Amino acid sequence: MRVLIVEDEKDLASALKQALVEDGYACDVAHDGTTGLYKAESWDYDVIILDLMLPALNGHALLKRLREHRRTPVLVLTARDTVRDKVRLLDTGADDYMVKPFELDELLARVRSLIRRAAHQPQPALLVGDVRIDTVARGVTLSGEPVPLSPKEYALVEFLARRRGQLVTREMIYEHLYDEDEDTLSNVVDVYISNIRKRVGREFVRTRRGEGYIVDA
Repeated sequence: MRVLIVEDEKDLASALKQALVEDGYACDVAHDGTTGLYKAESWDYDVIILDLMLPALNGHALLKRLREHRRTPVLVLTARDTVRDKVRLLDTGADDYMVKPFELDELLARVRSLIRRAAHQPQPALLVGDVRIDTVARGVTLSGEPVPLSPKEYALVEFLARRRGQLVTREMIYEHLYDEDEDTLSNVVDVYISNIRKRVGREFVRTRRGEGYIVDA
């Protein structure tokens, strides 16, 4: 899953990115509203973490423009905690908000919640036959036995399972599993799919030649 952080406090942005990357997310950062809006409109992020007090374009204006044509879940970071401020945020199109200062563990939990809500899958675990994907612990079991996966392999399993019954193209995988600074090899997805099949079972994911991959509904 890929997250965009729009935050002008560079130390905070760096800490947020480190926490998200350590939790298995691909993560991009923008330090002003104009750059943030450009990135939010250029890539299909799973969640956007948005500060309100931004140079060039403030968070309220960014959110309003984004909501004209994007439904990406947005978690707003704000120093204001009055009812009026919260109502304005929600009415502008925010999906959730956190008042500064906040705990990183809570922010990570809210990011997971927004991803589940956007996928219309409120439960923290995904079940595909005998395969169970724990999105909190970020682990996979097969018939109750742990399955060893690399962070990227786990991310791909979760991404495919969240789109169960839908065709997932290579382009979608690259866009959601890698940030803007990562270099990817042309055959890396094939390698991950091969490893996943060895460990989870060949029937877990099917290849549609020339189109992409699909986990059956």
